[in-house]
Amino acid sequence: MTDLFSPLTLGAIELDNRIWMAPLTRCRAEGEHVPTPLMAEYYAQRASAGLIIAEATMILPGNSAFWHEPGIYSAEQIAGWRKVTDAVHQAGGKIALQIWHGGRACHPDLNHGAIPVAPSAIAIANEEVYTPKGKQGYTLPRALSDDEIPAIIAGFAQAARNARTAGFDMVEVHAANGYLIDEFLRDGSNHREGPYGGSRENRARFLFEVLDAVSTAIGANRVGVRLSPLNSFNDMKDSDPVGLSAWLATSLNERNLAYLHLMRADFYGKQTGDVLTPVRQHYRGTLVVNMGYTPEEAQRTIAEGKADAVAFGTAFLANPDLPARIRRGAPLNQPNPNTFYTPGPEGYTDYPTLAG
Repeated sequence: MTDLFSPLTLGAIELDNRIWMAPLTRCRAEGEHVPTPLMAEYYAQRASAGLIIAEATMILPGNSAFWHEPGIYSAEQIAGWRKVTDAVHQAGGKIALQIWHGGRACHPDLNHGAIPVAPSAIAIANEEVYTPKGKQGYTLPRALSDDEIPAIIAGFAQAARNARTAGFDMVEVHAANGYLIDEFLRDGSNHREGPYGGSRENRARFLFEVLDAVSTAIGANRVGVRLSPLNSFNDMKDSDPVGLSAWLATSLNERNLAYLHLMRADFYGKQTGDVLTPVRQHYRGTLVVNMGYTPEEAQRTIAEGKADAVAFGTAFLANPDLPARIRRGAPLNQPNPNTFYTPGPEGYTDYPTLAG
């Protein structure tokens, strides 16, 4: 019987198990968005994951949304990430890089005054962002013109090439959680006309063009994509998230990606519905699921064929040896939310393992 500890062929690579580490923003990069040796230690500690998906990483300068998140567009960043991937590989692990554009979730105070961009000039409401001046509300973005979009697509493709140069086994295109690609996908944030607005086909055009460019750059068998059709984080909504999910799952089949990573729920519980069932019904490739899975539910999910792998977020954050703990039925460390985004090793590299 297939379970969490069964090996998995994932595109161009082989994985030892189906317990993945979900991408988790931790804000430990240096001032110029350069990964640090501390980050190498953190990821190497978690190398027993079937696949580590490293945190959301900027494809281009000027689209920071978290202040101290990493980038993958400069030589210094590539060199910093190379230390991370070398450490993970030396520990026997596999690692993907999540490549990302923050869209309207960026803030001028994080980007030398630059106005954020989005599919439409609609600001994120009722949420705040950390900046050098403290917490602030989001600002009104400007709508991208159609002729600006190819440069961003090219940025994704170059980021994928840079990720491979940095030693990553694959990349995950971040099309979730209210950032730029997701903003194009959902009709709550995309009110534009023309080839990138209106119908599902038009709203998904940007996503598909990014995936095609990234696949051409490094091979589709090294490319995954993450979707969050129900998540209302960053003031997101869609009039038909279940229908959008089923349509995207069918449309993605022809691209032969390494995997589809589906967030099944909403951080805030505002939007409900079953997106997993239609996605599993329509998507023929490797399906990875995420959000709120206990080890027991994850085991059932794999055994029943509802997904091919399960990505754990805060459970992996607090338990560097999560696969060993699941195998032994050992208790899990509890994460400390107060240190999720703070500098330094506290709440980052100091969580204990079973070995002490």
